[in-house]
Amino acid sequence: MTTISRPKLWAGAFLGFYRPGSEELRGLDAVSRFLYSARSVILVISAQAAIIAGLLALHDRRFHALAFLGVLIGFVTAHMISNLSNDYFGFRSGHDTPDSPRMRYTIHPFTGGVIDRRLFLTGMAVLVAIGTAITAGFVADQGWAAIGFAAAGLALLVLYDAGPKPLKTIGLGEIATLIVWGPLMIGGGYMMIAGTASPGAFYASLPYGLGVMTILVGKHIDQMPFDGGRGIQTLPVLIGETNARLLLGASLAAMYVIVALLILAGTVTPFAALVVVSLPRGLKAIRIVREPHPAEPPPGYVGWPLWYHRACLVHNRLFGWTYIGGLALGVVWQAVFG
Repeated sequence: MTTISRPKLWAGAFLGFYRPGSEELRGLDAVSRFLYSARSVILVISAQAAIIAGLLALHDRRFHALAFLGVLIGFVTAHMISNLSNDYFGFRSGHDTPDSPRMRYTIHPFTGGVIDRRLFLTGMAVLVAIGTAITAGFVADQGWAAIGFAAAGLALLVLYDAGPKPLKTIGLGEIATLIVWGPLMIGGGYMMIAGTASPGAFYASLPYGLGVMTILVGKHIDQMPFDGGRGIQTLPVLIGETNARLLLGASLAAMYVIVALLILAGTVTPFAALVVVSLPRGLKAIRIVREPHPAEPPPGYVGWPLWYHRACLVHNRLFGWTYIGGLALGVVWQAVFG
């Protein structure tokens, strides 16, 4: 691993699924260790949300490239801060114990010794500085509404696992995820890019926000035995595994139904039907969630004990790119024939 160039190591942090092995990671450079600790492989969901917002603005001929770049970097930065703060508060609160699922499917930056206090604080300071500079730029350009948008999103991301009553412990973490990666990121991102709000952008955000929610619902079903025993009241713990799996399957199906309704309503162009390319993977995810969690992982499986989570993550990644592709084709069609 040490013979691989640093840029390839950094890029590798964003690819694949989750990377286990604290011992291997401790031998890497500081940037690589920080990127893996921030769970950069999941940051694609924030990048996709920013791209969707940008394409919606481009279709409405309200696209501003510099604002889009700020939204893209801002979303990814905020997500990194959220991941690191969640691990920090999970560690401090005693949720991330040696027997917890969080310790098994990927490295933990604090208990695994991958990053020390200095690297953590330095990296967080850089991320906060980037986020603050981007927010300040939007405030200068668009006024104090930008503060409300940034504060609401960051508060939900941080409060997910922080505060006296973290959202994930009272059955609200899943709903917060839908709101953040749906209306807040895509609808709010559109507002930052276009300089004005759009009801259509908020509606168009729902399929993707719902997809991100399925990732978290799946994860919390996977972790039910641990969470329930520790009094962590995630939504699946509150409603039970059977109902949670029904909710998960219905949410996966609803993503495609909502896209169809958006096309019929004229909110997005018919090219958004490109999401059918991801339908086989969606149907596979639905088949998986219909069955109980297996007792043992298949040979070579990465990310155990995450099972439903992985199926939903892999599906949402493809759904996001096909949704983006459909929106992009609509923009091209409008530019050529509109």
